[in-house]
Amino acid sequence: MWIETGVQALEKHKVKYAIVGGYAVILHGVLRATADLDLAISISEKSFVGAEKALMELGLEPRLPVTALEVFKFRKEYIKNRNLHAWSFVDAKNPINVIDIIISQNLDNINTVSRVLGKTKLNVIDIDDLIRMKKHSGRPQDLIDIEALERLK
Repeated sequence: MWIETGVQALEKHKVKYAIVGGYAVILHGVLRATADLDLAISISEKSFVGAEKALMELGLEPRLPVTALEVFKFRKEYIKNRNLHAWSFVDAKNPINVIDIIISQNLDNINTVSRVLGKTKLNVIDIDDLIRMKKHSGRPQDLIDIEALERLK
């Protein structure tokens, strides 16, 4: 499965991560559809460069013509002035495979739990931090996710 491959590539490049977003909701036990894999990483040059290398080795390409160093350097400007919260990588051969690095969320501020998918151990944002993150977003799907996650607690 491409999610396992993506996570293994990040680990190979020593990029610490947490799955956030829709897949995190699923991994906590809520049935819902999602297409992209959202990840939080540490806000550091090393993490951004490592993530870029890992994802490009898988054949994923950044949607925007920017490098890891540019995203790291101009991250605050991208968030504030361009409303860019995710640095997206897409598989040109199978465009449904998308991995988004959430640049507005720092892994260092997230609690995680482990989940297993197949034979791969995954780092997933814990349920309380996921609810907090989704409350901050406030999109309609996030509000639905919050209700479902609260029922699990």
